[in-house]
Amino acid sequence: MAHFAKPSAGSWTQQYPELGTSPVDYNDSIDPAFYEKERAAIFKRTWLNVGRIEQLPRTGSYFTKELPSAGTSLVIVKGGDGAVRAFHNVCRHRGNKLVWNDYPAEETAGSCRQFICKYHAWRYDLTGKLTFVQQEEEFFDLDKADYGLKDVACDSWEGFIFINLDPQETLTEYLGEMAKSLAGYPFGKMTEVYRYKAEVGANWKLFIDAFAEFYHAPVLHQKQAVKDEADKLLTYGYEALHYDLSTSPHSMISSWGGMSPPKDPSMVKPIERILRSGLFGPWDKPAIDGLDAASLPPGLNPARHRAWGSDSFEFFPNFTLLIWEPGWYLTYHYWPTAVDKHIFEGTLYFVPPTNARERLAQELAAVTFKEYALQDANTLEATQTMIATRTVTKFPLNDQEILLRHLHKVVGDRVQEYSDATAH
Repeated sequence: MAHFAKPSAGSWTQQYPELGTSPVDYNDSIDPAFYEKERAAIFKRTWLNVGRIEQLPRTGSYFTKELPSAGTSLVIVKGGDGAVRAFHNVCRHRGNKLVWNDYPAEETAGSCRQFICKYHAWRYDLTGKLTFVQQEEEFFDLDKADYGLKDVACDSWEGFIFINLDPQETLTEYLGEMAKSLAGYPFGKMTEVYRYKAEVGANWKLFIDAFAEFYHAPVLHQKQAVKDEADKLLTYGYEALHYDLSTSPHSMISSWGGMSPPKDPSMVKPIERILRSGLFGPWDKPAIDGLDAASLPPGLNPARHRAWGSDSFEFFPNFTLLIWEPGWYLTYHYWPTAVDKHIFEGTLYFVPPTNARERLAQELAAVTFKEYALQDANTLEATQTMIATRTVTKFPLNDQEILLRHLHKVVGDRVQEYSDATAH
C-alpha cells in the first residue's frame, strides 16, 4: 500500500484563494426556499446527463427520465435518421403523461414505431410530430402541425446523452476543457452494466460531499480492509494525488490505488485473491485498445503517479464520472426530489466478460462498490437530521475537502446570479 506524508493545511486550497478557508455554511442543504432557487437557477437551465447512447441501440429505442428537480418528465428517443431527441413526456391533448407502463412515476424503456397516448390515442412519430388525432373532425380548426411534442435541447459527448431545459451555452462550451481532456477514452467498449438506485434522505449535495473527499476513508471504510492495512490507514491517513478546480464549475480529484494486482496478496481478503478483483475493479485489464498508459487521454492521472488508481470528475451539478486504472468506469447521479431527499444512481461499466472468471470478477467489484456506497450513504441521513436542527450550520473544512468547499460556493454563486438577474 502506498503511504504519503501527512498533508499540511493549504497545500491545495491556497491555489484557489476565491474559495477562502472559513467554515462553510450548510444552510444551502436545509433551507426549502434555497432549494427552490436551486431548482430554478441550476436544474432548469444546466446541461444534465440522463444516460448513454447504448441505451438506444436501434431506431425507435427510447427511455424516460423523471426530473423532479426540474418539474418534468422526459422521453429520449432515437429516430430513423439516427438522431437522438428529447421531448417533454406530455401529450398535447389533455396533458396526460405520454410514455409510462403500470406506474406513472416510474421510469421505463423500450422500442416503438410511434408514441400513442393511453388516454385518447393521439399519436406522435419519433421526431415528435403529431400524426393522428382520434375523431379529428370534432375539433375546431385543429392543425396537427401546431401540436407536436415539446422538444428539449439534447446533445451528446463521448456517448453520454445530455439535456438542457433552458440552454445558456452549447454542451461543448459547458463541459469545457475537462471534457476535452478525456476525449478518446474507450467508454463505448464498456457495455457490461450494473446499476444501483436508492432514495436517500439527505440533500443531494451531501452525497456529492461524501464521494468528493477521502478524509473519511480510513475511518468509515476500515472494516473493508484486512486489519493490518486498516491500522496503517488509521495511522497515516489518506491523501489524494491531485485536485483540479481550474475547469469550474466542474472539478476533479485523482487518487492512488494502482494495486491491481497488489504486490502483497495478504493486503486483501481471500475472496479478492481468488477472484482477482475488489473495490478497484478486476485486476486483469481488458485486452482492448486505449487502456495502456501511452494511449490514455491527457486528463487522466494528472499527477503522473506510478500508484495512480482512479480519477473522479465532478461535472456540475450532479454527474460524477469515475475512471479506474484497471480499465472500467462508473458514474454517480444525484437527482433531488426535495430539500432533504434525492435519488442516487450508481452505474458500473465493464468490457463484456469472455468467460465465467471474468464475469465473477466484475460481479465482485459491483457488490464491493455497493457495500462502500452503503457505508457512505449510511451517514447522510444522520447528517441531514442534525444540521436541520440549525444548532450548528457552519463547519470547518480541511485541505482535502477542497471539492466540497468548491461545490457549495458554485451552487451559492449560481443561485445568487440567477436571483440578481430575475429580480426586476
